[in-house]
Amino acid sequence: MARIARFEIAGNIHTAIDTGEGWHQLEGDLFGQHSAGSPIEVPDKRLSPIEPPAIFCVGLNYRAHAVEVGADLPERPVLFMKTVNTITGHGQNIEIPGQATSEKMDYECELAIIIGKRCKNVSAESALEYVLGYTCANDVSARDWQMEWGGSQWCRGKSFDTFCPLGPELITADELSSPNELEISTFVNGEKLQHSNTSDMIFDVPTLIEFLSASTTLLPGTVILTGTPSGVGVGRKPPIWLKSGDSVTIEIEKIGALTNPVVDEPL
Repeated sequence: MARIARFEIAGNIHTAIDTGEGWHQLEGDLFGQHSAGSPIEVPDKRLSPIEPPAIFCVGLNYRAHAVEVGADLPERPVLFMKTVNTITGHGQNIEIPGQATSEKMDYECELAIIIGKRCKNVSAESALEYVLGYTCANDVSARDWQMEWGGSQWCRGKSFDTFCPLGPELITADELSSPNELEISTFVNGEKLQHSNTSDMIFDVPTLIEFLSASTTLLPGTVILTGTPSGVGVGRKPPIWLKSGDSVTIEIEKIGALTNPVVDEPL
């Protein structure tokens, strides 16, 4: 039972565990035997709690979101991927692309699953045994690149630098026995724009792991984004797009709040 975070201290990266009496250096293997070592002082710069080998993402996985974008409920999970350069941490900037200009930047609150053990062909009944933990995610999306200029592929619009904030901490699976019973929200500049419960997922967490591991090896540290509820910017009339100076907070019950400022990409 633990909260795990990663910090940068004096140029060095530290994985730490919250013992209830402050943060301590994690000794051993995050994906195996580990323990709390010496205490550390928490710095201002917090990294994503994990460096994933892959990021799998599920689209149209909340019933109300499918309705708001006028899509039929999918028969199977809608899958796409984000590249690992998108990962950023709590408090770090989300950058509006400047070289590859976007004027339709969107937010998406999501529950992220972190796989803890190498797995393949896992059944839904045993799927949660392979979960290390959960964290908050923001599936930032450039809708113009996703829907207009991406050649019918979502990869470009989903994979610019900083487009996958994770954090602030990884909550180990034993602290969340029911990942599909969590309140989930997005706030932009303090205004609540998304609010739902993970119980509205069309495909729940065990089903997603079963689907994604079918004939496919999921490595430890793999991140699975489980979809976003209704209230995204593109679904609003008029649409709401992120702009430089905004602040976006993803909040999930029992996990915490992930906050990132929005800035223009420095060129």
